[in-house]
Amino acid sequence: MAEESNPIKDYLFDYIKNSQTIPELISKKKFDVVINEIIQHCYDKIILMDKKDVAVGVLATGLLHYLLTNALLNSQRKIECQGIELDIIIPDIKTLEKDPKMALLICIPKYSDKRIIEEKIEQLEKIQPIKENIWIVLSENIKLDKKTFVLSKQDSSFSKIIFEIAQFSNVGGANKFKILRV
Repeated sequence: MAEESNPIKDYLFDYIKNSQTIPELISKKKFDVVINEIIQHCYDKIILMDKKDVAVGVLATGLLHYLLTNALLNSQRKIECQGIELDIIIPDIKTLEKDPKMALLICIPKYSDKRIIEEKIEQLEKIQPIKENIWIVLSENIKLDKKTFVLSKQDSSFSKIIFEIAQFSNVGGANKFKILRV
C-alpha cells in the first residue's frame, strides 16, 4: 500500500527529527520516556488536527512504527490478511499463519464505540486464535476483554507498550537477537 501523507504523521516526524533529546533516549532504549515526551509535546496539537479518536490512532500508529523500528523488533504495518486490514503485526504475517502463539496483533481503532471495537476484535480472532495475542490501543479507557493501552495526556498506559512487546518477543523466542533485554 502506498503511504499517504498525513498532517498528524508529518507533525510527529517533524517533532522527532527536530528533537534534541529523542536520539539519545532511543540510543539508551528509553522508549517509555520517548513516548511520554512526544505525548506531552504533541498530543494537544494533534487532537486539533482531526477527530480525537482518529488523531490519536494516527499518532499511535506512527509512533509505534517508529519505535518498533528503533527497538529492532520485526513488525508489519497496514497489511491485509483474509480480507481484514491489520494495523500492526509482530513479527509478521508468515509467523501468524505458521505459529499463531508467536504472533501479536495490535489493533488501533480510530473510534471509541465499544460495539464497533468488539466487532473488529471478533474479526481479528478469526485470524489470531490465541486471544491474548490481540492487544488494543485506545484514545480513552474502554473496558474490553483484551489487553489495552490508552494513549492520552493523562493516565497514558501506552508508554509501556514497547517493553511489553519486547517481553512478548523475548518470552516467545521470536526475537532471535534478544536486542531489547527486559
